[in-house]
This record gives sequence, structure tokens and C-alpha cells, in this order.
Amino acid sequence: MEVSTGDVVLCEFYFSDLLQSKKRPVLVLKDNLPFDDFIAIPISSRIENLHQDEQLLDVDCFVEGAIPKPSKLILRKTFVVSKSVVLKRYGSLSKKCLSKLKQNFCTYFNC
Repeated sequence: MEVSTGDVVLCEFYFSDLLQSKKRPVLVLKDNLPFDDFIAIPISSRIENLHQDEQLLDVDCFVEGAIPKPSKLILRKTFVVSKSVVLKRYGSLSKKCLSKLKQNFCTYFNC
């Protein structure tokens, strides 16, 4: 499935035994990596304890679509994902929210 920077997508991640999997939402931070990969930031609905490297994902940030529950982005757990595990697209973030996220990302990682 094609994805774009700023998309929030649902992915299926397999455990090491390749028999079981979990479906998890992620934000596409960069979509043009080689080998049909993209850089993703995981999303969690456990928003009780917000850490320095976590950012709330407000419904107002979406220019289209939404996610089912109030959630947060976990910047410290950024990782590479294959486009082949994307199951569906929830929506897309506004340029303003994406810009703020990138600023927070760079502040956290000193880039």
C-alpha cells in the first residue's frame, strides 16, 4: 500500500515466531526509503503518563480521517517499516501538526 509522510496507518507486526501478530497504528515520518520501507513513529492509546519524548495526537491535527481513541506519538521508538505490512490508512495530519512533530523530534534527538 502506498503511504505518504503525515499519514497515520494501521500495520500488522509479526512476532519472531512468525505465527502471531499484533495490529498497531503508526505515523509515517518519511515515506521514500529504498526497498518499499518508511520511517514510522508508533502510536499508543495509553496517554495517562506522558513523557518528555511523547506527544499527544489531537484529533484537530487531522486534515482528513481520525484514529479511534485519544493517543500519543512515542518519538523515542521511531523505526523502519515495510510498506507490505500496512493494512489500512486512518487519515493524514495537517502540515502545521507535522511541522510541530518534526520540531519536537529534532529537539529530542538533537538534530
